[in-house]
Amino acid sequence: MLTYPMEERGSLPLYEYLCRRIRADILSGALPAGTRLPSKRALAEHLRVSVVTVEGAYSQLEAEGYLQAQPKRGFFVSAVEQAPPPAVRSVLMPETTTVSWRLDLARNQVDTARFPVSTWARLTRQVLSEAPEALLSPVPHQGLAALRQAIADDLRDFKGMAVSPEQIVIGAGAEYLYLLLAQLLGRDTVFAVEDPGYPKIRQVYDACGAACVPIPLDNQGVELAALMRSKARALHISPNHQYPTGLVTPIARRQALLRWAEDTGSTIIEDDYDSEFRYTGRPIPTLQSIDDRGRVIYLNTFSQTISPSMRLGFLVLPPRLLERYRQELGFYACTVPALEQHVLARFIAGGHYERHLSRMRKEYRDRRSATISAFRASPLASHVTFSEEGAGLHFLLRLDTNRSDEELRRLTAEAGIRLSFLSEYAAVPDPRFAHTLVINYAGLSQSDLEEALQLLTDVLLPLLA
Repeated sequence: MLTYPMEERGSLPLYEYLCRRIRADILSGALPAGTRLPSKRALAEHLRVSVVTVEGAYSQLEAEGYLQAQPKRGFFVSAVEQAPPPAVRSVLMPETTTVSWRLDLARNQVDTARFPVSTWARLTRQVLSEAPEALLSPVPHQGLAALRQAIADDLRDFKGMAVSPEQIVIGAGAEYLYLLLAQLLGRDTVFAVEDPGYPKIRQVYDACGAACVPIPLDNQGVELAALMRSKARALHISPNHQYPTGLVTPIARRQALLRWAEDTGSTIIEDDYDSEFRYTGRPIPTLQSIDDRGRVIYLNTFSQTISPSMRLGFLVLPPRLLERYRQELGFYACTVPALEQHVLARFIAGGHYERHLSRMRKEYRDRRSATISAFRASPLASHVTFSEEGAGLHFLLRLDTNRSDEELRRLTAEAGIRLSFLSEYAAVPDPRFAHTLVINYAGLSQSDLEEALQLLTDVLLPLLA
């Protein structure tokens, strides 16, 4: 007689638990083909369940083909392939450990402690109370109309860009937008990227199967002659503040790049990474704002200005590519939650975003000045050279040493210091990039500055010439 511990069924219905146990015995061979099962009444009495429970299990197994019912004889096990015994394997999962650094100058982080959380919370409550039905409605595939309008207004007022909300596409961060661009421009398009440059750009395009050609930089941005030799038909650049070198592309080179794009039928992707944080002079006009031939796609995110966890960015497509986007990629649903879009739209339209940016510019300007001044007053000053001091959330620090970058990285890591080197951003190795640190200072509070610099001095000074 079939015996199963019915008290171990947990939350499963009795008939389903019984069905699973009999099915498992058939597949394992414990009930071979041709075996006659007990009558419904006999099994019900033995298991102390109702006849209806056994009948439900038998009927389900018959429907699945595990049992055959023969009139006036009962239920018999069908011939089925037995499941192979599970392979016994010892799987060793790599242990993931989080390193606790004494000093981390490599991670590109922003100071989220000064974000106006109370304002964001109030706007969230407003959206939830005033427009709850809007949160359940489908979001247009290019993003919420109110958010696209707020972004268009902000671009007009603070960057001099005359764009319509219809040109804007909202997406979940820069990397997702890179994926869209690879599909929009075509995987057979050769993408030119800055070298050194942000590594994830190359990684995303490579993962999409698109050819990626690194273009070296001179003191004005990407080398024009190298770009022309590359046969690229898309150029991904950050002309207002190149990362990590900090180069600003002057107007003559910008005009030359626009001519190249027009003459070759190419597209320029302007990645406006962190140009909001410029501390000297007036903001530099975007490349898109001087493009009168529709050759520039503008890209930006809120990761630097609000928080990296704000996975929200946007494209501004020129009219010639907008229709193509709608025809070929318009089937994609918007990847940013409706609530986040509604709240951000109000945050921008209400002036809160620009006030937050203004406060953070002052904070980062002061923090940058204090960090550089501390370096210049330290024993390291005679062994280092500063560059790129006017914008962004990082600066470059060249070390006077004969040690390799790998050796410097290893020795400082052993002391609990995490550093980032310019050579890590280069696709093509170049001795010009050696011994140069990318100092990300935004997460370094002034209260911790003295202790951090002392630690760095203690570790680095013996390694310098």
